[in-house]
Amino acid sequence: MTAMWSDYLVPSTLEQALQLLSRHVPQARIIAGGTDLMIEMDRSNRQVGTLIDISRIPGEDAIWLDDKDWIHLSALTTHNQVVASDLCVSRAFPLARACRQVGAPQIRNRATVAGNLITASPANDTITPLMALGAQLTLRSVHGERTMALSNFYTGVRHTVIAPDEVLTDIAFPALRPDQRGTFVKLGLRRAQAISVVNCAIVLTLDGDSPTPERQLTVREATITLGAVAPHIVRAREAETALTGKPLIAEVIEHAASLSQNAATPIDDIRASAAYRRRMVTVITRRALQALAALNERESWIAGPVLLCSPADPLPNLSFSEGTPITLVVNGRSYTVQGSQHKTLLRLLREDLGLVGTKEGCDEGECGACTVIMDGKAVMACLVPAPRAHGAVITTVEGLATGDHLHPLQQAFVDEGAVQCGYCTPGFLMSGAALFQESPHPSAAQVKEALSGNLCRCTGYYRILKAFERAAARSGERQTESRVWKEGA
Repeated sequence: MTAMWSDYLVPSTLEQALQLLSRHVPQARIIAGGTDLMIEMDRSNRQVGTLIDISRIPGEDAIWLDDKDWIHLSALTTHNQVVASDLCVSRAFPLARACRQVGAPQIRNRATVAGNLITASPANDTITPLMALGAQLTLRSVHGERTMALSNFYTGVRHTVIAPDEVLTDIAFPALRPDQRGTFVKLGLRRAQAISVVNCAIVLTLDGDSPTPERQLTVREATITLGAVAPHIVRAREAETALTGKPLIAEVIEHAASLSQNAATPIDDIRASAAYRRRMVTVITRRALQALAALNERESWIAGPVLLCSPADPLPNLSFSEGTPITLVVNGRSYTVQGSQHKTLLRLLREDLGLVGTKEGCDEGECGACTVIMDGKAVMACLVPAPRAHGAVITTVEGLATGDHLHPLQQAFVDEGAVQCGYCTPGFLMSGAALFQESPHPSAAQVKEALSGNLCRCTGYYRILKAFERAAARSGERQTESRVWKEGA
């Protein structure tokens, strides 16, 4: 297998990272989550000499509110951290909702919002709401820092103004005020692990600070942004104008929704035709406006979002460079591996440690067969560089059982006949183990969200869901659980 990178460096501070980046450009790339970059390198779409892994730098994953009422996301803030943030859910709902629809929980545990912005695909989900929220970015290099509006960051499809020696260190935007409401709507080809066919974010400033269903809402200001319909995220300015100063009633919503497609210049591609995308712009804009008018845009937000993440010890701030052996703990046993610095974690587990229960399915984070738990988080091992596991604590499917006693979910799979060909089973078990660690009594909706990143090609989902129901019952579920499962199915 051809090495995807030549050198892997792990700085312990942001200043060190900037120095290394300056020294190794233009062959160097910053990696944090790496969920896009790993695929690009594996497919030889991106040539990288030196990877500079900043994911261990302490304090760079913060979400905070400043004294000007602006929300800040640091460089390493992941999508799941946004989803779990009460601040973002309450005062940046369009972004929180978009983050929850990115990939699957395993992806959201690694993928950063900053990385999503830098990848610069017009179909990326977080760009649209951040544009609607009026976000600005701070870029740093050894020469200083600069701040710019997110709307000025993009020059085309997958092209930005970021210099080769710069790092995106801060994303900031005004928190929604009491007189503002917003939402995000996405259309994909499936409910999870789907790239947007079209997406839309809306932020409205309404008259008064306490709108109620009995009051007729009037729009003072509107921002509508559209994704996956142009080379970059666009504003539907005609629709915004049509809403401004108008009551948020059916006729006004319909007119604005019909005007929104005028901002779209879509293309035909494998996911949809240009004509279909243009039509769907009207549909999703209407749906978003109708939800805002009815004050129920949060109705589908299921409480207790599934993160597949449990509290763990802080990451050790370890340096790493070429020649450093990878030392890690897997299933309670310590290992030291030499010469695997250019592999993925998946290959290290299978080839160096002989733990072949972790399967290679798609090798691009789509199927979940390679799911493992690393430092308390479920991740796709095919998208994790092996050096990132240096100093990590990992559990694979081989480590679920305790002696001769199977994990309750493993036993439930046996009892319910949930194993078919068996290839996907380890991934389902690992996602399930992470879920039960996080929530011992998950609802049916939570189970489905937890398994959204795992595919069964034998189409045996009914037995798998029954196994989860049985495992939940064994862990002390209430007697009313059977009713909850039926209603949530």
